[in-house]
Amino acid sequence: MLASSEVHDPELNALSITVGEVRMSTDLKIATVFVMPLGGGQREDAIKALSRNRGELRRAIMREMSLKYAPDLRFLIDETFDRMDETRALFDRDDVRRDLGGDDAEDAE
Repeated sequence: MLASSEVHDPELNALSITVGEVRMSTDLKIATVFVMPLGGGQREDAIKALSRNRGELRRAIMREMSLKYAPDLRFLIDETFDRMDETRALFDRDDVRRDLGGDDAEDAE
């Protein structure tokens, strides 16, 4: 829906947004949508634009799915990419490689 500019909001259509994950509540009435704008910038603008167009997005979802009710959409920034970078940096530390017993740590001694 976002890629094909089905939403009639020029500000939202100007953003390139990746949906990383959608978590549904057990009763399927709430969908938490984890998003990330291309390049990681304009996070607040993306959340505001998506929230502003929540109703139109819900209607589009109802057209595509066979649910009794359209879920309430809640948008959050997907921090998975940030955590992956932090994890990589952590594993690159010499003391961590040493503690994990990696081959690279033995070469450093």
